[in-house]
Amino acid sequence: MTSPNKTWNYPLARTLLLMVPFDLLASLGMDIYLPALPGMGEFFSASPFMVQLTLSLYMLMLGCGQLIFGPLSDRYGRRPVLLFGCLLFVICSIGLTMTGSIELFIFFRLCQAAGGSAALVATFATVRDVYGHKPESATLYALLGGMLAFVPALGPIVGSLLIGWFGWASVFWGLAVSGSVAGVHALFSWPETHCSVGGGSIKHAFGRVITSPAFLLYTSGFTVAMGSFFVYFSIAPGILIGKLGYSSLVFSLLFAMAAVAMIIVSRFAGSIARKFGISGTLKLGMAVILAGALLMLLGSTLQLPEAPVLLLPMMVIAVGISITCSVCATGALAEFKDIAGTGVALYYCLEAVLVCLLGTAVVMLFPVGSLWPLIAFSGIGSLVVMASAAWINK
Repeated sequence: MTSPNKTWNYPLARTLLLMVPFDLLASLGMDIYLPALPGMGEFFSASPFMVQLTLSLYMLMLGCGQLIFGPLSDRYGRRPVLLFGCLLFVICSIGLTMTGSIELFIFFRLCQAAGGSAALVATFATVRDVYGHKPESATLYALLGGMLAFVPALGPIVGSLLIGWFGWASVFWGLAVSGSVAGVHALFSWPETHCSVGGGSIKHAFGRVITSPAFLLYTSGFTVAMGSFFVYFSIAPGILIGKLGYSSLVFSLLFAMAAVAMIIVSRFAGSIARKFGISGTLKLGMAVILAGALLMLLGSTLQLPEAPVLLLPMMVIAVGISITCSVCATGALAEFKDIAGTGVALYYCLEAVLVCLLGTAVVMLFPVGSLWPLIAFSGIGSLVVMASAAWINK
């Protein structure tokens, strides 16, 4: 069975308007909900463990669900998977405002994450379909990554305001309304971009992707980049709020400096990729991340003031993250035009699992309030990827 590959005639600004909501909503479902956690236990008369499951299972489904919806988008197309995921996300967001038991709440959270997962994988598979090796792909990936970096900083602030004004249920009504607007826009504007719909062995597709050296290299680079931001996200509150005493608002503003750096650099990502090529841009991004880690190590060794020692090198690392993320998806998925959905699913799922496991391990290895988790993860990770790139390309 085949489906016509309609031309994606939208300029970059219109493409972003279509895609950004699906890039952000799934992550907002995690971060905007954080301020509601303290009240959940009392409202449902639930244990802290059950309340924690509403976060942990959401994150797990968001990553692993892509392994289901990626192959489905290769078989049935990007558009139906995207619209189904958006509809499921909206329905479950509304359901979360009406449930009276923690067990049903957890069920709706799992289904909400599944909807977000479907929309995410369809969105990034569409990017692969439409842009492939086009120069715009670097700019688009970098912009999407930079905007996503704002979510952990701004999501909890928005959630706190909504909860303070209207109660915790307003968080999920907000997600439902936002998802509905994005879904209606996509219903009338998002063409099917996958031209070979149907057939194919899922097992064979997974095998093709996971045994590709290029896929593993660029997925590792993406893991180091996003893992560096994850470790920063994990240690920054303990340093800036716990140790140095900054308020939540000041912390959020300082934290967002890295995201601002990523978005600014993303505007030049296409030019960088054209000048250095896919492989050269990956190496450049890793080199910049390594430089940031070494600057942080130097500042820590010289016992300079802790806030600038964290924030200024992190902005250098953020530049490296933006450069890296602009080409990793293109490099990882280059061989898989016919099964881009499966490739995207494995790319993001592996990155999420590795970041969660390795990032958490390195944070737990050092004392709270230490800069060493970020220095170690970014420094060692970038060196490993640079060595792997040299070995693969020799």
